[in-house]
Amino acid sequence: MGQLEQFTEPVDKVDTVVSRMRALDAALPGRDGVAVFNRVYLAVTEAVDRRIDGGGFPDSRAAITLDVRFAERYLAAVDAVARERRPPACWRPLFQLRRHPGVRPLQFALAGINAHIGHDLALAVVDSCRSLGCEPAELEDEFDRVGDLLVSLEERIREDLMPGPDLLQIADPLTHLLGAWSLERARDATWTAARALWALRGLPDVAAEFTERLDTAVGFAGRMLLTPLPV
Repeated sequence: MGQLEQFTEPVDKVDTVVSRMRALDAALPGRDGVAVFNRVYLAVTEAVDRRIDGGGFPDSRAAITLDVRFAERYLAAVDAVARERRPPACWRPLFQLRRHPGVRPLQFALAGINAHIGHDLALAVVDSCRSLGCEPAELEDEFDRVGDLLVSLEERIREDLMPGPDLLQIADPLTHLLGAWSLERARDATWTAARALWALRGLPDVAAEFTERLDTAVGFAGRMLLTPLPV
């Protein structure tokens, strides 16, 4: 856990998020499952930052708020592990299996994306609405633009981390395992979950139960994505 202990400072802007993820990338072994996901997420965050700086988001304040609130969820999971606490259920499979020799890098990357999109993004939308004093519908454009970047990066990730065509045969279990999960479907479900959580904000007990069940379900999907495979 010592390698994560330095990553427990709060974040308040995109540059801070990027700096923390770069430091984490430098500290962890390259094959570590958390490091694999962190490299992916760092690329996403840098792409979003460039898009914001280039005026690619009409409401840059909303985009920055969503980006930072989103990253805080992942960094909080890292902090929990550094302090020897249990992270949310959606993140536990990645932290538990991060060094398993039978789990391939692409599985680590997609399991992290699954946790972050399937659970964290919905809560980040709600966090952002509270910070900005707005409704989820007012963040939909920013949500969609971030989602489009994620989909394009997921395609690149699959190309970079998937074995070559001489190794990846139709019978390879990795093909079937990863074919069962879709980032676009996960993103659609996340938007529905965010709207539901916002609608439930006046019913804290129901909202807490909904959040817990979402966390558990996403964690279950992550555990399936990390099924050890023959090397």
